[in-house]
Amino acid sequence: MDVGRLKQLPLFSSVSEEDLKSISPFVKEVSVGEGAILVKEGDYSYELIAIEEGTADVLRDGEKIASLGPGDYFGEMGVVERDKRTADVVATSPMRLVSLTTWEIKRMQRSMPQAVDELRKTIEERSQPS
Repeated sequence: MDVGRLKQLPLFSSVSEEDLKSISPFVKEVSVGEGAILVKEGDYSYELIAIEEGTADVLRDGEKIASLGPGDYFGEMGVVERDKRTADVVATSPMRLVSLTTWEIKRMQRSMPQAVDELRKTIEERSQPS
């Protein structure tokens, strides 16, 4: 994936360009259509997903609790905490997504720990109450 595109996503914005060059081969890109179920509440979480284009709704027990758009990301708690998905995420428009699996993050941790630390720091900052 293009480093410039990664840098535009808030999840990767604090990671150095040199580290992004190393991360980019690990990143998977995918396009989905409106109505696609991106993650399912209760499933095990193996992917951290960032939205490059499009929108999605977050549903818990079938009730909409949030809307997501470009720059937002989800799945981070399951990947970081090795926990189950806490909600469904459903595409409300065509989307372009980028993802990293738990296994890729573990591989990156061995070869580029500083980059993974930056990602974790970004995730932890977002999860802090405002």
